[in-house]
Amino acid sequence: MRARRSLVAVSVAALAALSLAACGRSAPDVAAYVGDTRYSVDRVDAIYEDAQRQYADAVRTQAPQSPSPEELRSPVTRQDVLNLLVALDLGKRVAADKGLQVTDEVSPEQLQQQLRMPATTEYTKLWGEWVDLSATLQQSLPPADLSDESLMAVYRAIEKTGAIQPGLSVAEVRQAFGEAGFVRSATALSNALQEQAEKSDVRVNPRFGVTGVPSLVNTGQSLVFYSLPYVDQDGPVTDISTPEAPAGDSPAPGAV
Repeated sequence: MRARRSLVAVSVAALAALSLAACGRSAPDVAAYVGDTRYSVDRVDAIYEDAQRQYADAVRTQAPQSPSPEELRSPVTRQDVLNLLVALDLGKRVAADKGLQVTDEVSPEQLQQQLRMPATTEYTKLWGEWVDLSATLQQSLPPADLSDESLMAVYRAIEKTGAIQPGLSVAEVRQAFGEAGFVRSATALSNALQEQAEKSDVRVNPRFGVTGVPSLVNTGQSLVFYSLPYVDQDGPVTDISTPEAPAGDSPAPGAV
């Protein structure tokens, strides 16, 4: 992947998620707390199940013969759904603090082919909302300094999708990413979300494991959707500039 060609990343890691056991906020039916807002497990399940159902229906309609059960299941996970809900909440709080107006430019129909998900699903609609919001936030933030750690964190997350050659060194990634402007702007966004997450006292149910920010990168030929987590089951990462290698599932990018 020639990442230097028209690269646009939505975001790098930025969710300061802690155990729900902290501060007495541990209701098992709550997937995440963001400030006073609760995102229920039922809400996450409903969005996930709707995505899977509509995806399967679309595959059946387009398949020349009866598809297998594996072909009827989208790679979208409940974790992907929760990542979107929490990132949107934090991003809206940052935009409100900065007095930013978010323009509705990206429609679900524009994303459905790349996401491999019908535009009518709430999952695709959430992605469209997140792309607009994150783009507005990135435009308002000065680019962050580029470190080897932040560069490789993005690379490893994209590597998990199969959209870039695996096993590259730092030097090779720097060559592939060119000036890596998308990493700088994404890191700046992650810092802003990190600050807001701490301010909003985010807590995520441990059943969801690794928490990350939904991200995308435009290679000039296709969009690559990925998630860059920075919190594992053992607790929060205190230095977001040096996250661990991603360990969560991400939807694979579709062909143009």
